[in-house]
Amino acid sequence: MTEYELIKGCIKDNAKCQRMLFEQYAGKMMTVCLRYSNDQMEAEDMFQEAFIRVFRYIHQFKFEGSFEGWIRRIVVNSALKHIEKRRINFNEIKENSADTPQIPAYAYSNLGEEDILKLIHQLPEGYRMVFNLSVIEGFSHEEIGKMLNIQPSTSRSQLVKARKMLQNQIIQMQKIAV
Repeated sequence: MTEYELIKGCIKDNAKCQRMLFEQYAGKMMTVCLRYSNDQMEAEDMFQEAFIRVFRYIHQFKFEGSFEGWIRRIVVNSALKHIEKRRINFNEIKENSADTPQIPAYAYSNLGEEDILKLIHQLPEGYRMVFNLSVIEGFSHEEIGKMLNIQPSTSRSQLVKARKMLQNQIIQMQKIAV
């Protein structure tokens, strides 16, 4: 079944098409939710809310651009709405060093996807939100500012600090591994 036929079937509330669509995108979209959540249960709540929205608004998909991108945008927006209820704190984190550490290239190659996800999860919530939206989702600082109701400059500084914190975590992991 083509993507077009699958979407049209979902618009007609065809349960088989809905199941197929869900199965096709569930893994990728759950990963998105896990990046934004504090734990598995919260990710599952975000995921469920997002797919309810996908099926509720699938008739609005205009068959322009990527369907996966359209779903991802719904998932990200659902995650942000869920997080908004918790009131993210964009506090400055005190750091021991003002210098950005230099990480050897081999340090990155030793990290798997699961390791990177764990490191991202350890970031303070504000850093994690901005890092996910900028680096992984590809939004500009202006877009992130609107989404999170912060200044673009706050988004930029949160991203710089998130990257620095991740670099420090990678260095610590390399020291332990050696």
